[in-house]
Amino acid sequence: MNLQDAMVPEALGESIEALLPPGKPEHSRGRPRVPDRQCLAGVVYLLKTGCQWKYLPCKELGCGSPATVWRRLRDWSASDVWPRLHRKVLSWCGALGEVDPKHVLADSASFRAFLGGLTPGPAARIVRKKAANAM
Repeated sequence: MNLQDAMVPEALGESIEALLPPGKPEHSRGRPRVPDRQCLAGVVYLLKTGCQWKYLPCKELGCGSPATVWRRLRDWSASDVWPRLHRKVLSWCGALGEVDPKHVLADSASFRAFLGGLTPGPAARIVRKKAANAM
């Protein structure tokens, strides 16, 4: 199994392809467009390892370059892909029996505070003071 298949399995890659926005048309000149699945593998690798963009193993993932992965991430974020992709991955993992409710964690930043937090008081006023050597 190569690194790309470890990050985004073939079955998952095929099922999420419909969620991704269509790419730009191919040009007759220049490099061919890197497939979405390979760029997604780059994004998943970054999320799983926490590595810096410059240390992304592009050759092993076949994702072009860190800039290519970053641009694809930017485009996908602008077209609101991530919530739909998240639901798709959860349903895919649930169908495989790999989602165990005992291990699910809800981050408190994901939910609205119903009772609200403490309201900060007014800021202290800063007034101009005379200098000590002023007459």
